[in-house]
Amino acid sequence: MKAQTMSARVSHSLIDPIISPKLQSLYPHLRIPSGFPPEGIVLMGHLSAIVGAVGLAFSTTYWWAGIVGAAGIVGNHLADCVDGTHARRTGQCRNGGELLDHFTDPLSFAYYLIGIGVACGRLDLAIVAVVCLFAIAVLTNIKAKLVGEFTLSRFGPTEFKTLLSLIGISTAALFWLPQSIVTPGQFLLFTYAALIVAGLVQLPIQLIRSVKEVNQNGAAADTTEWQLK
Repeated sequence: MKAQTMSARVSHSLIDPIISPKLQSLYPHLRIPSGFPPEGIVLMGHLSAIVGAVGLAFSTTYWWAGIVGAAGIVGNHLADCVDGTHARRTGQCRNGGELLDHFTDPLSFAYYLIGIGVACGRLDLAIVAVVCLFAIAVLTNIKAKLVGEFTLSRFGPTEFKTLLSLIGISTAALFWLPQSIVTPGQFLLFTYAALIVAGLVQLPIQLIRSVKEVNQNGAAADTTEWQLK
């Protein structure tokens, strides 16, 4: 959902221009009542994310769980694509809806990462993954506030959701491969560890770039004192 006071939005996403317009084009076919609040769509998307996380958590136990995980992630992204469309077309754009949308997004990703950690039996890795996730999310939001531009990188939320969906489907497929050289659990643990390593490598790089960018393009530094009331 869009708000008038929101920072300018710039997306460098590789696949978002391909996937998101197609999902947004489904909006007329969903027949969402005009009086239905966009916040309700955000909530439905969040519930779908929980379903996806639960599916991922059982993806090494039941073959169908990985499919459920992928479906939940896709449902979450569909809601994320149409909530703003619904808000604009029905004249229900609200700052509260914008806040709710951005509040639930990182939580959804946290659910997915925890779900995979449960499936792998590695909650220690899940802690590292979630800390890294929220560090990147906080960095992105603070930079947006300072430079007035909310920027999504080439590997952004859409790419991450797509990758997680493919991981869920691939884990399910491994149950059906005869004499597979890798078990679903081994595959999931390997991809999980690779994701975490990639995140830990990217975090300091993004931090350094963000500090340079806010110094160069941000507004004048805030020199005011805290007002104690």
